[in-house]
Amino acid sequence: MRATRLLALICLASHLAQASELPPSPPGSAGKPSRPNIVVLLADDWGFSDVGAFGSEIATPNLDALARQGTRFSNFHVSASCSPTRSMLLTGVDNHLNGVGNMRETIPLEHEGKPGYLSVLNDRVVTVASLLKDAGYRTYVAGKWHVGKERHNLPDQRGFERSIIQGDSGSDNWETGKRYLDLTDKVYWYEDGKEASMPKEFYSSEYYVDRMINYIRTDEQAGKQAQPFFAYVAFQANHIPLQAPRSFIEKYKGNYKDGWTALRQARRDRAIALGLLPKDTPMVTMSTTKDWEALTAAEQAYQARRMEVYAGMAEAMDYHVGRLIAALKQSGQYDNTIFMFMSDNGAEASDPYAMLSARLWLDMYYDSDIDKLGDKGAYSIIGPSWSSAAASPLSTYKFYAGEGGIRVPLIIAGKGMQQNRIHQSFTHIIDIAPTILELANTPRPNGSYQGKPVETMRGSSLIPVLFDGKERVHPTDENIGYELSGNQALFRGDYKLVKNLPPVGDGRWHLYDIQLDPGETRDLQTSLPEVFSSMQAAYAQYAKDNGVLPMPEGYEPTQQVFTNAMVHVYIPRFKYPAILLLLGLVTAGYLLMRRRRTTLNKAKS
Repeated sequence: MRATRLLALICLASHLAQASELPPSPPGSAGKPSRPNIVVLLADDWGFSDVGAFGSEIATPNLDALARQGTRFSNFHVSASCSPTRSMLLTGVDNHLNGVGNMRETIPLEHEGKPGYLSVLNDRVVTVASLLKDAGYRTYVAGKWHVGKERHNLPDQRGFERSIIQGDSGSDNWETGKRYLDLTDKVYWYEDGKEASMPKEFYSSEYYVDRMINYIRTDEQAGKQAQPFFAYVAFQANHIPLQAPRSFIEKYKGNYKDGWTALRQARRDRAIALGLLPKDTPMVTMSTTKDWEALTAAEQAYQARRMEVYAGMAEAMDYHVGRLIAALKQSGQYDNTIFMFMSDNGAEASDPYAMLSARLWLDMYYDSDIDKLGDKGAYSIIGPSWSSAAASPLSTYKFYAGEGGIRVPLIIAGKGMQQNRIHQSFTHIIDIAPTILELANTPRPNGSYQGKPVETMRGSSLIPVLFDGKERVHPTDENIGYELSGNQALFRGDYKLVKNLPPVGDGRWHLYDIQLDPGETRDLQTSLPEVFSSMQAAYAQYAKDNGVLPMPEGYEPTQQVFTNAMVHVYIPRFKYPAILLLLGLVTAGYLLMRRRRTTLNKAKS
């Protein structure tokens, strides 16, 4: 009997030991945590390969750790500029239907105020924050808002219980009252729905994380630990002006001496090695990329320093993400938290110094000396050539509908998910809101909210990907349209129909297989004429259904920024002085003519 029991114990121990060595079985949706905390981390103007886990040389250890603990989405798409993406992230509704058909800074004057082109959220959408708050979640936002600073559009009216936000497209990262361009009369800060009293100086990434940690900790101290939270941290990094603490910038000294073409190639190779892209993924050299070897040694040094600042700013943001993660671990909240990281659009290629009016303004308020780049009072950009490397191996960048403008990194991580997984099928920003709601066991609004009609969320939840390992959430015959500033696209399965306006594009339709050719190098319209024509028809239907307006002749987004600044900032600002000046000139002319007439009359007499 003893021998039998001993043998049974030995067999049981052996069985348990063998089981512990087996790889864990993929969890199903039943493994999804019940009502987890949800943290959305939104970077600003990060290119596809700006994260270490997506092929970057920039140190992003905290984001990389999240990537290992969850899923990297290598075929995730957003809008090509800030506020349209943010509007879809918060509502799950196409930007033309939610009111942000274009952002305020780039909208042509002919479109202003038209249906779908308010440049702010309209009253026909409800945010995920409102729905989560109604479902018992604590809701917080810290950072760049940019979906409307009217009273009814401030975070406290859009479902956030606590908020500290910068209302417009951006501002300085060191000085809270300093604008990054002369696009508004001041920097608009709001806290809990009222104009905020801000410290004179801060560092934006650090400040937003500090405030978020404080919101969470304060409610926990008030006894709300059992109540889950939704935290939305919208960083200004890496929006211009590029600024970062010296300690981060100096880590990259000398890293970019070989130039942007070498960096673009190196990042492509790393992304392939990581399994994010197909082997031997081809890529184009964009027409806006300059020849590095044609630059003088001084020009190369200056350009390299710009990229060092960019890298330092990205690493600084990652560092502060790490502080938020550490705070959640310390409070015991980490294990029940789902993290989502993404960028709002591709890398920023615009050069404000190329416009005389902007250059004159920048020279008055900012320093551009190489030894001061990144510091308080200094202004830096990366421009189109480095942006092509940040988007590697994709084509185009911010504002344009090429993959470099709208395909960005997405990482989703949390307990119960499959780990270190790469999802390569098409996904879209309108999928995020449905995913958040399903995580929170909260239903989507069914055409109405609090008795008022609202637009229906169009996206697909990513839960089957995250917990069940599903390979595709969008059917291969589903059409998903896109338009911003006249740059247009339609996605169907692995195919993408796309048209980009000059000067970056040629204004004609092209067809690509973005699964096999994410760099958009092989146009398939002649080899797949039926697909090409049917997708054109599908785009036309999308444009009709969503109220997409045709663009004025000669429209160009960066030029429009300064036209809008003139109309909305300079003319109102100088309206009364201009009227007085005009009256003065008319009066002076009249007096001069009167005096001259008197003199002539005297001469005649």
